[in-house]
Amino acid sequence: MLVLGIESSCDETGVALVQTRPDGATPALRAHALHTQIAMHQAYGGVVPELASRDHIRRVLPLTETVLADAGAALADIDVVAYTRGPGLAGALLVGAGIACALGAALDVPVLGVHHLEGHLLSPFLSADPPQFPFVALLVSGGHTQLMRVDGVGRYELLGETIDDAAGEAFDKSAKLMGLGYPGGPALSRLAEQGDAQAFKLPRPLLHSGDLDFSFAGLKTAVLTQAKKLGDGLDARRADLAASTQAAIVEVLVKKTLAALQRTGLQRVVVAGGVGANRLLRAQLDAACAARRVRVHYPEMHLCTDNGAMIALAAAMRLQSGRQQAVRDYGFGVLPRWPLAELEAVPA
Repeated sequence: MLVLGIESSCDETGVALVQTRPDGATPALRAHALHTQIAMHQAYGGVVPELASRDHIRRVLPLTETVLADAGAALADIDVVAYTRGPGLAGALLVGAGIACALGAALDVPVLGVHHLEGHLLSPFLSADPPQFPFVALLVSGGHTQLMRVDGVGRYELLGETIDDAAGEAFDKSAKLMGLGYPGGPALSRLAEQGDAQAFKLPRPLLHSGDLDFSFAGLKTAVLTQAKKLGDGLDARRADLAASTQAAIVEVLVKKTLAALQRTGLQRVVVAGGVGANRLLRAQLDAACAARRVRVHYPEMHLCTDNGAMIALAAAMRLQSGRQQAVRDYGFGVLPRWPLAELEAVPA
């Protein structure tokens, strides 16, 4: 079965082809292509939803043609068209959903709406070192920070989540306070490599709360306060402030993940989402888990951000596991707000 996946939830347009295997093994990635809108949104300091939607319209079909050519496949070879149904920007989601359902109708093949976070959650299965169920998942994307117990496809238990800003938002908002460009998170991480992580004493919110929830709004406020104190001296200390900020975020993520392992008794961790590409997070989590003989799995670096491969994979794994059926119902709707815990309660 050949599954075409379309991702258009925010500021990246992704298309991919995934092939299921007859033995039920993890589906194989045949080809994928991605267009990022970073250059377009830089002038505005953040994502402009209307511009994002219009750019998705321009990109989806050319990317689909590229993916088909790279895979040596034709439209007639596609068995299922999958798309991101939510969460995300409503207009951007509607572009992907509309094109996917139009393709499905034109090809007379079924379609399947996919949860964006489930795509991230399962994306490490496309890596050279895929995980096995069960595991603890740390989902750290731009707008989400969650710890989940994962026992199989569609079998997710929420252990903890952020009560305000997500880790990705803490990176981006702190970067903006320091005068760094968009996208802020990667810029802050690069600058942090030149700084002293012990230079500023910043808070680690909820680190000792006894639960598995997160909070990063207070850290952002502390960064703002410190930047104001530095005033004209911020330029000289920007790298140190970036390093201290990153260290605070990473420490909370690592210690909460270790607490989740202890609580569940599991010996395997999956890290997924854009923040999962952070080098300090990977280094510290790898070291902490190695000391406890816990395996850690990540997506390949080029699959950490939003992409079509994770959407096609999630659809293929759902179909293989029998959790969901693709349908020839081409009337579509999107879910801009869609908690992962409510995935099974929403009609296909």
